[in-house]
Amino acid sequence: MAKLVGRSFGFDFTGPAEAVWAAMADTARYNEAAGLPRHTISEVPQPDGTVRFLARAKAGPFALEWEDLPCNWVRGRWLEHRRRFTRGPLERLDARFELQPTATGCHGDHRMEVAFAGAPGALLRLGGFVKGGERVFRRLAAEADRFARGAQAVPFTPAVPPLASDAAERLARIERRLAASAYGHGLAERLAAFVAEAAEADVGRIRPLALARRWGAPERHAVEACLEATRLGLLELRWDLLCPRCRGAKASALSLDRLPTGAHCGTCNIAYDREFSRNVELTFRPAAAIRPLEEGEFCLLGPMSTPHIWAHVTLEPGEERALALGAPSGLYRLRTLEAGPEADVEHDGGALPGIEVTADAVRAIAGATVLANRSPHRRTLVIEERAWVRDALTADRVATLQAFRDLFSAEVLRPGDEVAIRRVTLLFSDLKGSTALYDRVGDAAAYRLVREHFAWLAAIVREHDGAIVKTIGDAVMAAFHEPERGLAAAFAMQARIAAFNAACASPIVLKLGLHEGPCIAVTLNDRLDYFGGTVNLAARLQSQSRGGDVVVSEGLAGIHGIESLAAPLRAAHETALLRGLTAPVTFVRFR
Repeated sequence: MAKLVGRSFGFDFTGPAEAVWAAMADTARYNEAAGLPRHTISEVPQPDGTVRFLARAKAGPFALEWEDLPCNWVRGRWLEHRRRFTRGPLERLDARFELQPTATGCHGDHRMEVAFAGAPGALLRLGGFVKGGERVFRRLAAEADRFARGAQAVPFTPAVPPLASDAAERLARIERRLAASAYGHGLAERLAAFVAEAAEADVGRIRPLALARRWGAPERHAVEACLEATRLGLLELRWDLLCPRCRGAKASALSLDRLPTGAHCGTCNIAYDREFSRNVELTFRPAAAIRPLEEGEFCLLGPMSTPHIWAHVTLEPGEERALALGAPSGLYRLRTLEAGPEADVEHDGGALPGIEVTADAVRAIAGATVLANRSPHRRTLVIEERAWVRDALTADRVATLQAFRDLFSAEVLRPGDEVAIRRVTLLFSDLKGSTALYDRVGDAAAYRLVREHFAWLAAIVREHDGAIVKTIGDAVMAAFHEPERGLAAAFAMQARIAAFNAACASPIVLKLGLHEGPCIAVTLNDRLDYFGGTVNLAARLQSQSRGGDVVVSEGLAGIHGIESLAAPLRAAHETALLRGLTAPVTFVRFR
């Protein structure tokens, strides 16, 4: 075995430790900014349940092959990467970063250990390979510190090749069209600059909710801008089927009808199913004609690519390591990277419990501060939050956005395919006495009123982040991802009708009903539609409306946040036997 060459160096950060960690632990962006090449990964399951991650890359004149050992970290404290090479001028490369708070910010220690191979390796060593690593670290640490202090918008600024002249001209044309669009929302210039100038680690998987947070823009505006940019040819959309454990995209499709019903994650060595509400995400990337991207990864698995994971530590059989990590209250899962048992714990806040892994169990150790592997095999212990990643634009949410249904009406499921939706809020409307209205004002005038009221409802639904699923005669069926938004839309509809009636000789009366719950998404008449008990109950509740009120299910009325939204209104609890149902239903009537 070649001699191990090690070097340690530190950096004093003046920014807050949490922000410094967010930058330095973003290993994909760090590696890109450091000038490391993209690499391809092969995942090879082993008989003991572990997975070997075999990588290949080209760095200058060298063809490299290595095994990536799982990245280890404890959030906010330390991280380490380990590579074992089988081809190229290196035999081994390990890097470890530790972060400690100080009175003026925090201090980072970086340790780099390298074993060189053969004559090419000897030349690298003599050429100052390790010292070069220190220079890169100090340069990127300074950038991370500027980012942590708010003096730099992004953690690192890698050198991005300029766009080809024809691509730059096309980008400028699309930017002008996007800016003039109703879906541009003043974000065209920002989006175009992001596509042209951002790091590949950022644009390879564009998440509009993350862009909204970065730009301080409403989430719907960022989503609509990305959807319109796709229609105009600036972006390409992609449906990702995420692993429920590591949340990596293990299967992808360019259209919804091509997305498989399940996939296998080599990283976690598990098979999993498609679930619109949990693991089907819509992401974007630059159109190849604008900015072509290379395939491959800058980092297999790192702390900021899986921000829901608080600790990710590999232990040999019988090994223990200190944990000593505090976390906020909430539901956490204790598991291993490898397929196997897991345990959910309700954490009250403060120091996280330790974990003990045996051959057939994972359990929390109350009051302990260690991670312990009591199994006969190497295992990577994981502590993760159960809350879903906040920047994931899941398919169930996309389907309730009007812009998506307007711009991508062809994005439907395969004929005969159906997908379970965990929760959706459905609104049904109807015009009371519409037949009498036609008799009273005549067909032409009544038709204009009906069409006008459809336009009001559609505008209000879109403003409240919902979508019109379909119209049925004089009625509307709309869907919302958030129940609060659906109820707020209903109140806004009645207010709009009341304002119209105050100045109209032919008043109209609107009936509204809402319910929230699970359902099935299918393709019907070439559009995404919903079926199931939630749909039926929402429609039946609309039939209980007397007009000028909003009737909602008792379950929806009891959701957190609804009470304050409805506080100015009068609420009456009623019970009735609804058509098609065997038992009486209690509902709430808001006036």
